[in-house]
Amino acid sequence: MKKVLLFMAAGAFMVSCSSNGGEKQESMDPLTQSEKEAIAEEESPVYVPEGANVFFVNLKDGQEVTNPVHVEMGVEGFTVVPAGKVEKGTGHHHLIIDEGASEKGVVVPADDTHIHFGGGQVDTEVELTPGEHTLTLQFANGVHQSFGPEMSKTIKVVVK
Repeated sequence: MKKVLLFMAAGAFMVSCSSNGGEKQESMDPLTQSEKEAIAEEESPVYVPEGANVFFVNLKDGQEVTNPVHVEMGVEGFTVVPAGKVEKGTGHHHLIIDEGASEKGVVVPADDTHIHFGGGQVDTEVELTPGEHTLTLQFANGVHQSFGPEMSKTIKVVVK
């Protein structure tokens, strides 16, 4: 299990992931130069196989939850791998809080509402304020390019 801490310091957003090989991100652009080059080399970096799907393993739409909110992420039709390399049939999860899916081909931003799991993690815990929240699970390729709404799942949860 892994904890995700979200905080803002000096106007810059930082996402800090711990345990299970989490990654730290301090940039609004999560792409390195080598990742940008990998996009250019891949013929179809956001190809989605027929029948592929992403889902919340342990949460249902409308569910009441308490903090920390445990989130288990699932995918069918793809293999979850760490970020960094673009290979067909592989990718990693992103959790988007209180926003919807990213458009196909768009790089998922790294900020306080877009949590990257570039280490290949499939579960996390998040702290949310009491009340209703939208959680969107977004699958993306090795350089964080979204596979689009067809590889996302959005639910609402109510934090007590």
